[in-house]
Amino acid sequence: MTKSIGILTSGGDCPGLNAAIRAVGKTAVDHYGWNVVGFQNGFRGLMENRTVKLDGEALSGILTVGGTILGTSRDKPHKMPVGGKVLDMTDAMVEVYRQHHLHALVCLGGGGTAKNAFRLAQKGIHVINLPKTIDNDVAGTDISFGYDTALTIATDAIDRLHSTAHSHHRIILVETMGHRVGWLALGAGIGGGADVVLIPEIPYDVDLVAEAILRRVRRGKRFSIVAVAEGAVSVARQREPPPKELAKPRKKVANGAAPPPGSAATASHTLQLAQQLEQRTGLESRVTILGYVQRGGTPSPADRVLATRLGTACADFIAQDIFGVLVAARGDDFEPVPLEDVVGKLKYVPVDHPWIQSARRIGVCLGDAVP
Repeated sequence: MTKSIGILTSGGDCPGLNAAIRAVGKTAVDHYGWNVVGFQNGFRGLMENRTVKLDGEALSGILTVGGTILGTSRDKPHKMPVGGKVLDMTDAMVEVYRQHHLHALVCLGGGGTAKNAFRLAQKGIHVINLPKTIDNDVAGTDISFGYDTALTIATDAIDRLHSTAHSHHRIILVETMGHRVGWLALGAGIGGGADVVLIPEIPYDVDLVAEAILRRVRRGKRFSIVAVAEGAVSVARQREPPPKELAKPRKKVANGAAPPPGSAATASHTLQLAQQLEQRTGLESRVTILGYVQRGGTPSPADRVLATRLGTACADFIAQDIFGVLVAARGDDFEPVPLEDVVGKLKYVPVDHPWIQSARRIGVCLGDAVP
């Protein structure tokens, strides 16, 4: 009997998802001669048995398309809203998996998807996870697809804001995504020439930030660019212990959902910071919140290549009967990392990371007292 595999995308949309779907599907169909079934809208589609056939025609022309042709959702197998109740639908998903006689289920997503895939693996499903996230926070892999595209977009935004900041002698704060980790703000800040970079891993002192801006003023530079991750926190607001707190989900709002990135709930801190800097420096400040624009549109060439290589490696691992793993990037190669070593973990920016050291050496203020 010809092997069949399933594919789903879960969590937030991300540049490169279609490139990864294409790579897994084309390798499975053209190289191994398997059938490929796509489940629509994440784990909910698996539970409801909503499928599409991923053949050559369906996989054609999607390499450069943003989003995901399969649709996505944040539904969890063990906490699925059904008929006004929240139920554990894991067994129903196992049944659908068996109905299709699947040899493996490929789950494309970030840390939350890895957790859900691991739950299915514990029920006997042959799962394999591909890492996607613009935050670059998936543990166990050097990089995730989606990050390079978001980094390019955020850097381009900072580039474009330089002229306005310079012309009007303003402080411009650019808020990037990154509620718990600062890879995006740090990379865009360095790449875009920001004067201040604030990330969740390094609580900042607003007075030190203001003083760094005033030093620029004394040197005749009456503008500054501040790249700030949405999850950056001041020393005054820091909660103990920082690593544990940073790992918690976003605060719930009235309807039980986490506030979306770039919403008023998450933007209030950045707006408050802008006001504080304006009061301390005497310079006008403006805030630009990039929000969802960072993860939309055509994936960068680097993300297309990464997603393609991850997808082909995924199919190869399935052919070798390697399951229950994350397909992790390791330099120019890939390796399977057991999901139990990945779930519940985040890849934070180490405070002694080379990017941090380079930023400090070129005079970027990180909001702390380290020279």
